[in-house]
Amino acid sequence: MNYAVHQMSAVLQPHSPAVDLDTPAAAQAALRTFWRLADAWKLGVPEQAILLGVGRTTLYQWKKGAAVPLDRHVLERLSYLFGIYAALQILLPVGERADEWVRKPNTAPLFAGTSALDRMLGGQVADLYVVRQYLDAQRGGKA
Repeated sequence: MNYAVHQMSAVLQPHSPAVDLDTPAAAQAALRTFWRLADAWKLGVPEQAILLGVGRTTLYQWKKGAAVPLDRHVLERLSYLFGIYAALQILLPVGERADEWVRKPNTAPLFAGTSALDRMLGGQVADLYVVRQYLDAQRGGKA
Protein backbone atom coordinates (compact mmCIF):
# COMPACT_ATOMS: atom_id res chain seq x y z
CA MET A 1 0.00 0.00 0.00
CA ASN A 2 1.48 3.33 -0.94
CA TYR A 3 1.86 6.12 1.61
CA ALA A 4 -0.99 8.34 0.25
CA VAL A 5 -3.48 5.48 0.28
CA HIS A 6 -2.41 4.53 3.81
CA GLN A 7 -2.87 8.15 4.99
CA MET A 8 -6.33 8.37 3.38
CA SER A 9 -7.32 5.08 4.95
CA ALA A 10 -6.30 6.39 8.38
CA VAL A 11 -8.32 9.58 7.85
CA LEU A 12 -11.44 7.63 6.96
CA GLN A 13 -11.27 5.39 10.02
CA PRO A 14 -13.55 6.41 12.88
CA HIS A 15 -11.59 7.84 15.80
CA SER A 16 -14.04 6.78 18.45
CA PRO A 17 -16.36 3.83 18.78
CA ALA A 18 -19.97 4.28 17.72
CA VAL A 19 -22.30 5.40 20.50
CA ASP A 20 -24.76 2.72 21.52
CA LEU A 21 -28.05 4.59 21.92
CA ASP A 22 -29.70 1.53 23.43
CA THR A 23 -27.84 1.80 26.73
CA PRO A 24 -29.50 3.22 29.84
CA ALA A 25 -26.66 5.75 30.15
CA ALA A 26 -27.28 7.07 26.63
CA ALA A 27 -31.02 7.26 27.27
CA GLN A 28 -30.47 9.17 30.50
CA ALA A 29 -28.07 11.59 28.79
CA ALA A 30 -30.57 12.24 25.99
CA LEU A 31 -33.36 12.80 28.49
CA ARG A 32 -31.22 15.15 30.61
CA THR A 33 -30.68 17.21 27.48
CA PHE A 34 -34.41 17.15 26.77
CA TRP A 35 -35.24 18.33 30.32
CA ARG A 36 -32.90 21.30 29.82
CA LEU A 37 -34.57 22.07 26.48
CA ALA A 38 -38.01 21.76 28.15
CA ASP A 39 -36.94 24.22 30.84
CA ALA A 40 -35.57 26.67 28.26
CA TRP A 41 -38.79 26.50 26.25
CA LYS A 42 -40.96 26.50 29.41
CA LEU A 43 -42.74 23.32 28.37
CA GLY A 44 -45.41 21.87 30.63
CA VAL A 45 -45.78 18.15 31.22
CA PRO A 46 -48.52 17.73 28.58
CA GLU A 47 -46.35 19.49 25.99
CA GLN A 48 -43.33 17.38 26.90
CA ALA A 49 -45.35 14.17 26.55
CA ILE A 50 -46.70 15.18 23.14
CA LEU A 51 -43.30 16.21 21.81
CA LEU A 52 -41.76 12.91 22.93
CA GLY A 53 -44.77 10.87 21.82
CA VAL A 54 -45.19 9.16 25.18
CA GLY A 55 -47.78 9.04 27.95
CA ARG A 56 -47.51 10.96 31.19
CA THR A 57 -46.72 7.83 33.19
CA THR A 58 -43.70 7.09 31.03
CA LEU A 59 -42.65 10.72 31.22
CA TYR A 60 -42.82 10.71 35.03
CA GLN A 61 -40.86 7.44 35.20
CA TRP A 62 -38.16 8.99 33.05
CA LYS A 63 -38.10 12.13 35.19
CA LYS A 64 -37.52 9.94 38.25
CA GLY A 65 -34.50 8.45 36.50
CA ALA A 66 -35.96 5.12 35.40
CA ALA A 67 -33.41 3.50 33.11
CA VAL A 68 -35.75 2.68 30.27
CA PRO A 69 -34.23 2.29 26.82
CA LEU A 70 -35.62 4.78 24.32
CA ASP A 71 -37.22 3.29 21.24
CA ARG A 72 -36.34 4.53 17.78
CA HIS A 73 -39.46 6.71 17.60
CA VAL A 74 -38.50 8.67 20.72
CA LEU A 75 -34.89 8.92 19.51
CA GLU A 76 -36.12 10.33 16.20
CA ARG A 77 -38.24 12.92 18.00
CA LEU A 78 -35.33 13.87 20.25
CA SER A 79 -33.09 14.24 17.22
CA TYR A 80 -35.50 16.70 15.60
CA LEU A 81 -36.01 18.63 18.84
CA PHE A 82 -32.27 18.93 19.47
CA GLY A 83 -31.80 20.03 15.86
CA ILE A 84 -34.51 22.68 16.23
CA TYR A 85 -32.91 23.94 19.41
CA ALA A 86 -29.44 24.06 17.82
CA ALA A 87 -30.72 25.84 14.70
CA LEU A 88 -32.42 28.46 16.84
CA GLN A 89 -29.21 29.06 18.78
CA ILE A 90 -27.44 29.73 15.48
CA LEU A 91 -30.18 31.90 13.97
CA LEU A 92 -30.90 33.84 17.16
CA PRO A 93 -27.66 33.88 19.15
CA VAL A 94 -29.27 35.63 22.13
CA GLY A 95 -30.47 32.64 24.16
CA GLU A 96 -33.67 34.22 25.45
CA ARG A 97 -34.76 35.24 21.95
CA ALA A 98 -34.03 31.78 20.61
CA ASP A 99 -36.02 30.13 23.40
CA GLU A 100 -38.94 32.55 23.07
CA TRP A 101 -39.17 32.06 19.29
CA VAL A 102 -40.91 28.70 19.62
CA ARG A 103 -43.94 30.33 21.30
CA LYS A 104 -44.23 33.47 19.20
CA PRO A 105 -46.82 33.72 16.42
CA ASN A 106 -45.17 33.31 13.05
CA THR A 107 -46.45 34.61 9.72
CA ALA A 108 -44.50 32.10 7.63
CA PRO A 109 -46.91 29.97 5.54
CA LEU A 110 -45.88 26.85 7.46
CA PHE A 111 -47.22 28.33 10.69
CA ALA A 112 -50.10 30.48 9.36
CA GLY A 113 -49.93 32.88 12.29
CA THR A 114 -49.51 30.23 14.97
CA SER A 115 -46.27 29.42 16.76
CA ALA A 116 -43.71 26.79 15.89
CA LEU A 117 -44.59 25.09 19.17
CA ASP A 118 -48.24 24.93 18.12
CA ARG A 119 -47.12 23.17 14.95
CA MET A 120 -44.80 20.80 16.85
CA LEU A 121 -47.63 19.93 19.24
CA GLY A 122 -49.59 18.43 16.35
CA GLY A 123 -48.28 15.17 17.78
CA GLN A 124 -46.76 13.69 14.63
CA VAL A 125 -43.07 13.23 13.95
CA ALA A 126 -43.73 15.06 10.67
CA ASP A 127 -44.64 18.18 12.67
CA LEU A 128 -41.17 18.20 14.21
CA TYR A 129 -39.58 17.42 10.86
CA VAL A 130 -41.16 20.38 9.04
CA VAL A 131 -40.14 22.84 11.76
CA ARG A 132 -36.59 21.50 11.63
CA GLN A 133 -36.61 21.71 7.84
CA TYR A 134 -37.92 25.30 7.97
CA LEU A 135 -35.16 26.38 10.35
CA ASP A 136 -32.48 24.65 8.29
CA ALA A 137 -33.75 26.51 5.22
CA GLN A 138 -33.60 29.79 7.16
CA ARG A 139 -29.97 29.02 7.95
CA GLY A 140 -29.33 28.61 4.25
CA GLY A 141 -28.88 24.89 4.00
CA LYS A 142 -29.10 21.53 5.64
CA ALA A 143 -28.10 20.37 9.09
